[in-house]
Amino acid sequence: MSTELFDRATEAAEFLRSRISSTPKIALVLGSGLGGIAALVDDPVIVPYEEIPNFPRSTVEGHSGRLVVGNLAGIPLAILQGRVHAYEGYAPEQVTFPMRVLGRMGIGTVIVTNAAGGIRRDLHQGDLVLISDHINFTGANPLVGPNDARLGARFFDMTEAYSRRLRTLAETVADKADFSIPQGVYICVSGPSYETPAEIRAFRTMGADLVGMSTVHEVIAARHMGMEVLGISCVTNMAAGVLNEKIDHEDVMDTGRRVQERLGLLIAGLLPQISVGHAGNSA
Repeated sequence: MSTELFDRATEAAEFLRSRISSTPKIALVLGSGLGGIAALVDDPVIVPYEEIPNFPRSTVEGHSGRLVVGNLAGIPLAILQGRVHAYEGYAPEQVTFPMRVLGRMGIGTVIVTNAAGGIRRDLHQGDLVLISDHINFTGANPLVGPNDARLGARFFDMTEAYSRRLRTLAETVADKADFSIPQGVYICVSGPSYETPAEIRAFRTMGADLVGMSTVHEVIAARHMGMEVLGISCVTNMAAGVLNEKIDHEDVMDTGRRVQERLGLLIAGLLPQISVGHAGNSA
């Protein structure tokens, strides 16, 4: 991790502050097929990634590549409408750069979402699942290299990478909205090829319930900077070998679009409660 990272992230954060009237304390990262949730924001300020200094650009279908800042459920919110992935050719430091910028903007809580394959057999296509923990199976860590203490400590605890408090809040919101939201362990692979049935059997043995190609490096960087994280996976397909079906990216996108309304309800219900927590912390 280069010492220049702090300066580049600060430059991007200062640019964004110059484009918005006030900085939210909560951010939302939208995964494949979930970008439409950004349309729920009131009074949006939209900044394409290519306008933000040093920012990587998404090249994958279903990732619009825009930062949207506005109000949802009356709460200021910054939305990353799409992300970049290692399989696009980006290094881990580049994949996590947007998270670094959010941290430098003063974001305290980040909600990360993704499209995932369901490994656990009681999960179904279209389910929303709270990520309780993760397995980094990519063979890479975005913090490898010299540590810049201005961003975070060299060694830090990952016992609760995904906030138990936020998961409890999410379960309560889902219950009030009359739908269930199970929890599961997410395993991250590099992609871009989907996994083989043998790999999925191995991952199930390891304790993984969901599989995908994103999120984990972002969460490592967020926790390095002290941000509280809530992770939500949308089961857009069952993993290889679970059903006798081929996996298709367009099907993944379609399922993501179908669950956007439910995910939007969950996020809108959560934001006021998270915001109250921030107010309490600042008192």
